[in-house]
Amino acid sequence: MVEPWVVRQWTYRAGFTVICLIALFISLLPLEVGTGRWPGPDFMLAFAFAWVLRRPAYVPIYLVAIMLLISDFVFMRPPGLWAGLGVIALEFLRGREGMSRDMPFLVEWASIAGVMFGLAVVYRVCLAIFMVDQTSFGLVILQQISTLIAYPFVVLLSVMAMGVTKISAAEADMIGRSR
Repeated sequence: MVEPWVVRQWTYRAGFTVICLIALFISLLPLEVGTGRWPGPDFMLAFAFAWVLRRPAYVPIYLVAIMLLISDFVFMRPPGLWAGLGVIALEFLRGREGMSRDMPFLVEWASIAGVMFGLAVVYRVCLAIFMVDQTSFGLVILQQISTLIAYPFVVLLSVMAMGVTKISAAEADMIGRSR
């Protein structure tokens, strides 16, 4: 018989996959009106970061890598660059999950902001090293800002609607996660 926590874990992994595919589909829709527009948030990274700071087991590294690689192909970015940097950022946050259990949301949001802006700068530097055509730096920063604006809503949706809460100290002891 299958343990209930295994079923729950795989259900959330499937849910994360569906969320990523829906985010990919919505970003492909021609919803822009006019010539200039504010770039939309990167919901894949927002959900991945929110979930890895709450339940790291729900967001395995291979799943995020596959979803980000698919988005690289769909958005015609250099294959694997954004996916690789996203995986590195995700693992950086996964390593700090134990410390983030007790931190207030504003501190979590600030750490996500630092990771997101660092990710954008490293991505731009990698593109510059290989002389790949780039969009303006202002658009990249605007996308990071829109992702940061959307992050509290992503967390609220994750916690209230999907039940992805932070691991309590008792649960951490039970599953063997230390600080």
